[in-house]
Amino acid sequence: MFQYCADPSSLDGLTWLSCYLTTAKHTAFYVSFGTVLLLLAVTAPAALAMGFLGASAARSRLLPLSVLGKGYIAIVRGVPDIAFFLFFVIALDQGIEYLRHIALCPDWDQPIRQGNDFLVCPAAKAPLGTSPQWVHEVYGFGLAVFTFALVFGAFAANVLFGAMRAVPRAQLETAEAYGMNTRQIFWRILVPQMWVYALPGLSNLWMVLIKATPLLFLLGVEDIVYWARELGGTKTPQFTDYPHGDWRMWYFLFLLVFYLAFTRASEIVLDRVMRRLTRGQATMGGEAQRKAAA
Repeated sequence: MFQYCADPSSLDGLTWLSCYLTTAKHTAFYVSFGTVLLLLAVTAPAALAMGFLGASAARSRLLPLSVLGKGYIAIVRGVPDIAFFLFFVIALDQGIEYLRHIALCPDWDQPIRQGNDFLVCPAAKAPLGTSPQWVHEVYGFGLAVFTFALVFGAFAANVLFGAMRAVPRAQLETAEAYGMNTRQIFWRILVPQMWVYALPGLSNLWMVLIKATPLLFLLGVEDIVYWARELGGTKTPQFTDYPHGDWRMWYFLFLLVFYLAFTRASEIVLDRVMRRLTRGQATMGGEAQRKAAA
């Protein structure tokens, strides 16, 4: 904060605004954009990895693996995202504390379930009540990342499963004729070629993931939506040195511009990746590039 911000009552115009936009809460608001970007950076590869495992299991010749993969895709995709987020995070948190309770408090003689309350010994709390604030924030963020990856991993698995089936069978049969085994065919023939079929669906999934980041607010993480609502609400002189009216519209308009700019940048990058992947491929995109070069 600037030195002239020491007495907010003496400020006016742009000086007032410069001090208002550099308060501690606004700093947390700016940091929350990094939280959203970090969530996307961690969740996207994690969801893609879970999707790849789910798709591989779904196409497995082993019946238990196939049922597990297809069941994962069907169950998670069939549950509304909000309901899954609200239920799964609570269930996962209580499951972790229950396992810690069994391991750390074997002499506990009180029931864990007491009506609507879930009570474990203090040593089993995750994280501990004496832990610093950053530990609680990292723990909540970790639960959010895992939940996001699990949900969007199911959608990614469905996309990748369809992409694997879209690779021409003749390619795989040719590899078999050359003496490749099943593992070699999968990693050298199927996986490299499936991405060109998977990228359109994965691109849409990336856009949906970007739009789903406000769900962090429901998981207790202080994200950009939380701070936009907190800072934009009406402030009176009794509660703040920088009183103002209801400015939530302007804060959420700023978020709208941010998301539109971010999705547009994503579209540009994904379009370039798509052109690179389709180069030389027997697809409509690859055929268009071949004709353009001719």
